[in-house]
Amino acid sequence: MDKIKVFFQAYEQRFNDAIQGRTEDMQAFAGAFADCFIQSAPAGVQCGKNDDSFIKAMTEGYDQYRKMGTKSMRVAGVDVTKIDDNHCMAKVHWDSSYDKDGKTIRIEFDVWYLLTTVSGEPKIFAYVTGDEEKVLRDHGLIPEK
Repeated sequence: MDKIKVFFQAYEQRFNDAIQGRTEDMQAFAGAFADCFIQSAPAGVQCGKNDDSFIKAMTEGYDQYRKMGTKSMRVAGVDVTKIDDNHCMAKVHWDSSYDKDGKTIRIEFDVWYLLTTVSGEPKIFAYVTGDEEKVLRDHGLIPEK
């Protein structure tokens, strides 16, 4: 299970590099995901393919994070549940920091990731999130719809 915690430490570093504008290695970031994956959130379930369009969408997403004042995303905790020899679930507690009008806003949230290690290295093949847009709107970081 230490391998999963190390995986998320690297994921955190790549995330923070990207929100700081260092997006030259998005291919490595995409390498954290399986060839296809599923996202579930209050907006619904979406299937994704780990291809050039995914890398483009990630790059655009990090641009949006920068525009809303995101300063950092820190893994505050990882709870790993082994499913079998090749699969696990990781509940990651994130602590995020934003700059809004010269003030720091901190938001803590959890994301549940399903990972496979069939290839030898952990890969995210599914994740479940809360309503990120609502939380960001509630904190004034993105405009009301």
